[in-house]
Amino acid sequence: MICSARERILNIERICNLLRKLVVPEYSIHGLFCLMFMCAGEWVTLGLNIPLLFYHLWRFLHRPADGSVVMYDPVSVMNADILNYCQKESWCKMGFYLLSFFYYLYSMVYALVSF
Repeated sequence: MICSARERILNIERICNLLRKLVVPEYSIHGLFCLMFMCAGEWVTLGLNIPLLFYHLWRFLHRPADGSVVMYDPVSVMNADILNYCQKESWCKMGFYLLSFFYYLYSMVYALVSF
């Protein structure tokens, strides 16, 4: 079945609304992890996470000027350049989180074995 333009726009708006609900929890959880690494004295791990923390702060501080936490606007997502940028950003974050997971797993096993 071919979706009408109206249905496509409604789907895009629904997806953007779902993504907006995930932005602030993602940023705050990552900030909490950085705070825990700092309190635990894990300086190497904190150093690996600081660039993404600064990027999250930059993205949050440069959100739209209307004061909302709108990061994903349905109208701008339709722009191919912005869509490509958002996809690359998501892939890079997923790669970072995946590598971080294996680094944390290795660090945990190393600490358990050496103790």
